Amino acid sequence: MIAQATTIDAYKLMHEGVLALAQVEANGMKIDLNYLDNALKENSKKIAVLSEEIKSDKVVKVWKKRFGTKTNLDSGDQLGKVLFDSLGYECKEKTDKGKPKTDIGSLETLDIPFVKKYLYLKKLKKAQATYLKGIKRETCNGFLHPVFNLHIAQTFRSSSDSPNFQNLPIRDPMMAELIRRCFIPRKGGRIVETDYSGIEVHAAAWYHKDPVMLSYICDPSKDMHRDMAAQCYKLSTKQVTKLIRYCGKNKFVFPQFYGDWYLSCAPALWSSIDQLKLETAKGTPLKEHLAKKGIYDLGSLNPKVSPVKGTFVHHIMEVQEDFWGRRFKIYTDWKNDWWESYRRTGKFQTLTGFEISGWMKRNEVINYPVQGVAFHCLLWSLINLQKQLKKYKMKTKIVGQIHDSIVSDVPDKEFKDYLEISNEVMTKKIVKHWPWIITPLEVEAEASPVDGSWFEKKAIKVA
Repeated sequence: MIAQATTIDAYKLMHEGVLALAQVEANGMKIDLNYLDNALKENSKKIAVLSEEIKSDKVVKVWKKRFGTKTNLDSGDQLGKVLFDSLGYECKEKTDKGKPKTDIGSLETLDIPFVKKYLYLKKLKKAQATYLKGIKRETCNGFLHPVFNLHIAQTFRSSSDSPNFQNLPIRDPMMAELIRRCFIPRKGGRIVETDYSGIEVHAAAWYHKDPVMLSYICDPSKDMHRDMAAQCYKLSTKQVTKLIRYCGKNKFVFPQFYGDWYLSCAPALWSSIDQLKLETAKGTPLKEHLAKKGIYDLGSLNPKVSPVKGTFVHHIMEVQEDFWGRRFKIYTDWKNDWWESYRRTGKFQTLTGFEISGWMKRNEVINYPVQGVAFHCLLWSLINLQKQLKKYKMKTKIVGQIHDSIVSDVPDKEFKDYLEISNEVMTKKIVKHWPWIITPLEVEAEASPVDGSWFEKKAIKVA
């Protein structure tokens, strides 16, 4: 049996990690000050113009007429009453209590000009107040030095502040470009981001050792996310497109792994059909395909009422039962055993030797050891990559860390060597250090052009 790390090993990792991240903070990331100042000015102008447009919109007039002095343009509840009660727009999504959903994801499904302007303004304001001004405030002599902490998260993961480097927007294209163009390499260099591919799925497998999961991970011809997308949308695997696979991965598989359930997964999968205009590989609209399979609507999301057969909710409930009851039964057994052990002792130890104790919910007990170990793989790699850079007297500097990825400022002449060293440390040396890593690790990388911004990064081959 492979020995688990001890608390002494955990202390050593924490000690060396603090020192390594202190060096990362000291290195700092270069900021394009001219771009940042222009972005602040231009964004401010856009906010002013759009704010005036929204104030004069008929929807706001109805809003003020209904709520008078209590009008709050930041209130989602008020917005829902104005749109769906006063103006009679169709409500596509509701909460468990039957109220209209007015979160950003739900509002984005509405084809209403006012809502589009309203959401765009919220994005601009957040970009201005939280990100651009935050970067400007913390920049010193042209460099940003975010703080990285190892003593805050209960999972023994890292956190960041001043500003929060780990929460910079990436999924929203407009926000990503606006913010990430601020970050540039030192002259003649590239911004390089290396990360572990699917590390948390791997980390979970090191605990539960489910043979079906291990087969998915170790056999490149198999694709769990494609298979689950096909099952969720009643497709053959050949009908699954890249977008449909994305939904299967992010709207079902990962939520299920983190303890979510069918009443959350079903509406997320269903609303994605309209939001992303999903079609099968042959071009058939997905709702049209589902109708041919006998599914015409989402169905009730009331947790007190059993789903009606023939609705999408009922179908996803059956998919969930199959997912945990048949496909990953060993994983299910491990979760139950792990939870019962925690209930008896009030604590558990991670594979990396950290003890986590105290009052926790079931999902937290299941997820925390996985999240912690996944991050510790990155932390160990960062520590040892930094040692290699020092050993070979390289000028490359590690300048940031985002949970599963390392961000570095790499001189172009060291670019190939850095990728080779990164891959060696992150996929080979770490396995020798921790033999309980029983799945092959894979590193993905993206790099900016020489002297290009972080936003301009593109995928590159590591090895």
